[in-house]
Amino acid sequence: MTSFPRKIRVLVVDDSALVRRLATEALRSDPHIEVVGAAVDPFMARDMIEELSPDVLTLDLEMPRMDGLTFLGLLMKQRPMPVVVISSLTQRGSEFALESLRLGAVDVLGKPTGSYSFADLAPQLVSMVKAAAEARLRPAGPVREPAARFAGDASGAPCPPDPRALILLGASTGGTEALREVLTHLPVNSPPIAAVQHIPAVFSKAFAERLNSQCRIEVREAVDGDVLRPGLALIAPGNFHLLVRRGNPDWVVQVATGPMVWHQRPAVDLLFKSAAESGAAPHCVAGVLTGMGKAGAEGLLELLKAGAKTFAQDERSSTVYGMPRAARENGAAKAILPLDRVAHFLIEKTARAAAFAPTTVP
Repeated sequence: MTSFPRKIRVLVVDDSALVRRLATEALRSDPHIEVVGAAVDPFMARDMIEELSPDVLTLDLEMPRMDGLTFLGLLMKQRPMPVVVISSLTQRGSEFALESLRLGAVDVLGKPTGSYSFADLAPQLVSMVKAAAEARLRPAGPVREPAARFAGDASGAPCPPDPRALILLGASTGGTEALREVLTHLPVNSPPIAAVQHIPAVFSKAFAERLNSQCRIEVREAVDGDVLRPGLALIAPGNFHLLVRRGNPDWVVQVATGPMVWHQRPAVDLLFKSAAESGAAPHCVAGVLTGMGKAGAEGLLELLKAGAKTFAQDERSSTVYGMPRAARENGAAKAILPLDRVAHFLIEKTARAAAFAPTTVP
């Protein structure tokens, strides 16, 4: 249940009459949400925002007269407000969705291909709107130069990374930009990274490709059996769990189906718990970034008890302070970090000299 002090007022913006109707019905099914209007394009939306003062906007990206990205950019400069984007499940739609998150959208939902599938997405839309209502808005993230421009050694690392080190990260709402902030600041010889980001299935590959173009390290969507090697970050494929298993001699990932955990697949908890069960914890630095709910807290606690160094993002820099709060409150996070300190923390704690040093709150 949301802690918003009153019903969340939502304006639905989409040029499809069917999507407007289905989105409205889905949102109105929740007693904590009130749909105050529906607009067919950004020009109508602009007028309705002034008239109705909604708390949250749901926004289509491909519309006539003005596309949603252009409107979102203007909105975030002139009248910032929480936006949940509904984007088509295509390569083009994926690129638009990721750009919308950079511009400041809180979350993105894959647009269903027909009315038969919208009912399945309704709970996600409701959850996203509730999270958006309480989200901390942030300015548009910077446009990173291609990774080739960053070629070089691991300057900034206090000493070479421990060859056994492993980094595990989990994020949800606001996490695409948080992960980008962290990964683009890691040196080329970083320890292997496995990351779970709650994101629609079709968007995860595009997300990994975009990160790969901006980072010193290689970033790609995980494939079952991939070896976790230095200089590589593997992103969990949407709708599949990502697990860590002992290989010979390296750690490898398993991409698997299975029940959702905390309404999510991939699930952060399963990544963390698999690493603990596989004996990787003493070599791990693991943490949760911004996101709604409690995902990751239980698994992070298991890692901590098994010898991992753990952290959570702080409240001020989190878009939604749900997952980090849960990890702090159950004692799983031994360090609480602002987002702009996370990359340095990972470098420091995986350096050879500090590989087994106690973790302290900075």
